[in-house]
Amino acid sequence: MARQELDDAVAWYDGQATGLGREFLVEIDRAVRRAAAFPMSCPEIEPSIRRCLLARFPYGLLFGVDGKTLVVVAVAHLHREPRYWVDRL
Repeated sequence: MARQELDDAVAWYDGQATGLGREFLVEIDRAVRRAAAFPMSCPEIEPSIRRCLLARFPYGLLFGVDGKTLVVVAVAHLHREPRYWVDRL
């Protein structure tokens, strides 16, 4: 599910401007690295689920931590259908 959300967002941004999808991927990569390095710095929005905001795009990386593994629950647009991803938990 999260992978499909990522692919859809990249395709949409690519349709808006050349290279914008790539820039979105760079921001996702930064968010994943930040969340992996400092998971507790991201606010907990549900029990065991944290949100890492992207710097330039209205998206949040929603994730949990299982041992040393970051488990991405959603790549969520922050202005659409809040909490649509809750049934994935």
